[in-house]
Amino acid sequence: MALTTLQTRVLREIVVHARRENLAAGTHLAEAHLAQAIGVSRFPISAALAHLTELEVVRHDRNRGYFLAVPASELSDMAQEWSAAAEDPLYLQIAVKRQSGVLPDEVNEADLMREFEVSRAILRKVLSRIQQEGWIERRTGHGWEFLPMIDSAEAYEDSYVLRLAVEPAGLMNPKFRADPVELEACRKQQQYIAQDGYRTMTAIELFEANSRFHETIAEWSGNRFIVQTVRRIDQLRRLVEYMQAEKRLPRKAQAEEHLAILDAIARGDNLAAASKMREHLDGARRGKITSVAFNDGQKKLA
Repeated sequence: MALTTLQTRVLREIVVHARRENLAAGTHLAEAHLAQAIGVSRFPISAALAHLTELEVVRHDRNRGYFLAVPASELSDMAQEWSAAAEDPLYLQIAVKRQSGVLPDEVNEADLMREFEVSRAILRKVLSRIQQEGWIERRTGHGWEFLPMIDSAEAYEDSYVLRLAVEPAGLMNPKFRADPVELEACRKQQQYIAQDGYRTMTAIELFEANSRFHETIAEWSGNRFIVQTVRRIDQLRRLVEYMQAEKRLPRKAQAEEHLAILDAIARGDNLAAASKMREHLDGARRGKITSVAFNDGQKKLA
């Protein structure tokens, strides 16, 4: 059964969910719960579960629903396979050619259709996604213009300088309120990574877990502009992180630092949490700048 891009992404998210929660064989996979957790309607959930049934990863009982057929610990190979498949190939092609300097600052749809050999409808769907992520915008009249990306050491450094200013400040905001349920979910995910999950999780899974941690804390700040800023930077970071998928950065240590921040929040010591967040981001900044690959010695990200 062929899956759409959305259904493929949802399938990946179901596998990620099972691995994150370390679900045992026989666990009920409720469609309504998965739809809420992943943030989609039940239709793509049903299609993805049906496909997983064909792959014998899930079993279906007509009266009771879907159940995990194997332990989540056995899904590492599938996670690797579907992490790559879930991303739209055209999206990645445009990202790679833009970051490598092949695509100019200003482009038109006719040229892009020829460059990538796709229809206008397919191209516009991907351009719409890129526009939402904030690294392209429509030009007045016609055509598109690429916006600044995290494509150099300087841009990476600038993104961390902004995060160092914004994220600790969010923790100190008088309106800060941590949600106990979300806090426990974040703690559970970070514990899984720190204990052994970092060894088998894909680069995409690790990045999404990292984003979830930082964006959740930003939401607790009660400041909409802090939330928007953190999400915007994560969207731009995502491209870099995906393209550095072969590099195994110190995720265990980062997860342990995340847990220390959550512990401080749980005991109501936001000053300590903000201090730990500042140390965590500064350490990540120094580690990322020295670990990512660059073209031309210093300029562009590989």
